[in-house]
Amino acid sequence: MDTRLVQNYRMIRGSRLVVILVMALVFVPGVACAQTAVSIELVLAVDTSASVDNKEYELQMRGIAKAFRSPKVIHAIESTGGIAVMLVQWSSWANTESPMPWRMLNDRPSILSFAAEVESSRRAGVGNLTGIGTAIGASLKSIEDNRFAGRLRKIDISGDGLNNSGLPLVQARNLARSKSVTINALAIQTDFPNLATYFREHVISGPDAFVVAAVDYEDFARAMRIKLVRELTTKLSGGPPPGRKGAMLQPF
Repeated sequence: MDTRLVQNYRMIRGSRLVVILVMALVFVPGVACAQTAVSIELVLAVDTSASVDNKEYELQMRGIAKAFRSPKVIHAIESTGGIAVMLVQWSSWANTESPMPWRMLNDRPSILSFAAEVESSRRAGVGNLTGIGTAIGASLKSIEDNRFAGRLRKIDISGDGLNNSGLPLVQARNLARSKSVTINALAIQTDFPNLATYFREHVISGPDAFVVAAVDYEDFARAMRIKLVRELTTKLSGGPPPGRKGAMLQPF
């Protein structure tokens, strides 16, 4: 049998398994525990699929670090009173055992420490396919399980390709809506010049959700800084969203 057919079959079978696993994970009730109040819970979900070479991965990490060192971003975080943040690497799977676990950022030292850690973060692996829906599902599970309670909860998807694996985007977006989680996106338009439009129509979700476009990976740091300033200066109102942690996620 053609080895390429075997490889394709294995990838498709693996993608179906990912969907089943994500669905099982997100429907498991969270464990009730004492939580720290923050203004925003933010997941940075970074593309590490096969279309991203090692240089481009490093440009993403350096770009995130540079954005967090920006005086405007530091001021925005300090003005909120504190945010919780983590970093997830994703491709056809999502690394939920992140080397960048949840932590609070509320002053310049904590922000700069996070930036330094991001800049030196190793690549978790390379997946052949692009599972944006799977990344959203894993990010939602991480938000549900962390020790923070944010007045706003957001997922930042950055990537350079179209969803072709794992949890369908329609299901992932509906799941995010059911948990009052906003999905924003950064489209790296190296291979797809209209990727920002695709992300706008099929990925982002929630009140005030938006897309920022980067022309290429060299432009990533600029786009990330703009995106962070915009979402961190969103006006806050009310308390934690309904259906907070400890409750089963609603069907979609």
